Amino acid sequence: MLEHELDRFWKTVVNTMQEGIMIIDKSGSIMSVNKSFESITGFSKSDLIGNKCSILKCNIFDIARDMRGDQWCILFNTGNFNMKRCMITKKNGEIINVLKNASLLYDSNGELIGAVESITDISEIIEKDNQIAEFRNQLLSENGFHGIIGNSSEMNKIFYLISNASISDAPVIIYGESGTGKELVSKAIHERSNRSNKPFVKINCAALSESLLESELFGHVKGAYTGAYKDREGRFETANGGTIFLDEIGDIPLSTQVKLLRVLEDKIVEKVGDSQSIPVDVQIISATNRNLKDLIDKGLFRKDLYYRINVVPISLPPLRDRIEDIPLIAESFFHKIRLKSQKNIQGIANETMDILMKYDWPGNVRELKSAFEYSFVICQESIIKPYHLPANIYSQKIKSKKIVNNNEQKKMQLLNILEQVNGNQSEAARMLGISRVTVWNRMKKYGIKNVRHHI
Repeated sequence: MLEHELDRFWKTVVNTMQEGIMIIDKSGSIMSVNKSFESITGFSKSDLIGNKCSILKCNIFDIARDMRGDQWCILFNTGNFNMKRCMITKKNGEIINVLKNASLLYDSNGELIGAVESITDISEIIEKDNQIAEFRNQLLSENGFHGIIGNSSEMNKIFYLISNASISDAPVIIYGESGTGKELVSKAIHERSNRSNKPFVKINCAALSESLLESELFGHVKGAYTGAYKDREGRFETANGGTIFLDEIGDIPLSTQVKLLRVLEDKIVEKVGDSQSIPVDVQIISATNRNLKDLIDKGLFRKDLYYRINVVPISLPPLRDRIEDIPLIAESFFHKIRLKSQKNIQGIANETMDILMKYDWPGNVRELKSAFEYSFVICQESIIKPYHLPANIYSQKIKSKKIVNNNEQKKMQLLNILEQVNGNQSEAARMLGISRVTVWNRMKKYGIKNVRHHI
């Protein structure tokens, strides 16, 4: 094929390429682009031709000036770019990652006339890299302690207790507010024990009526009650050789407590409607957010059962008592929910983290997780800001600011009046309409020393 024929087909070749091609003159004005360049950037040829290449808002775009004051890209000083990663802004405002190559163009006399740039959209590759990083972060966070995140002294004590409880078959009871992770602790004990290859069976004792709870725990035989159409294995039988987790044990009816006590003492169960004893070998882990001693005093919980299940007690601290763990837990939830949602949110603002650490968290870790699930639904930005948090959490910031402002106003008011009365606290009290003791207390609260003018 002759050279002039190649020249004739060159435009077709360029428009067939997947890479975006742009030619600019030495002032930075765009002279030509191919179809892929239009497709990648979202700009049409008419949008681009005659405009400066700065329209793309490339994050590595740099400006230099020559002696004549012309505006030049730094490319004209360096000569070329090879495989340079950068970000450009599409016509719709979306920022994408591209791989850029660029070289200067010279005429037949060796005079500089412009430059050619090629761009390849690598956004999907970058996103895959980010996902791999997220998976790595998730794996690292899950390796904390069987999925329990924390590095505070309180949690290190819990980890120590879990390790010790896992080498014994003694009954364990986990105390803690709702949302503190009682089930996670029970699973950690099971996973570290020599029963880990056997079943871990959970039952929520508060979720079932008395008759259904007994059937769930111990099983029943056909015809034991209306609706018992066939024999059924209970949870204790299912967990045989492994671990059974009795959540909310404080809500078990007294009649069921008697049968549970027999399982603990004799290691046998009897199905509802049957007198045959079935031997079971399980480690019993129970949990409650109630005060069992109070329930004993009220006649709602058996004292003998309490002493049987309270052999290895583990008390989980509420989240507000281990605030140094909040950033770790928050980051863990952030990475997991980001992977699940596939939203391109890059991180948590420092001010947001400050609010998270100052909030009381009555719902504990569960509430913190819910807060991030909410934030990921609401957030349409690249970072989670305070106003992306649930209203009850974000309002704490506004409330605390109002308290600070109100205290500051009271302090300034008291200072002004004390100045007027030359530090006379009785007179200041009269002017404010409060007692002298209140004036003294406010001075102590706001750190105001006795105000007196020296003549």
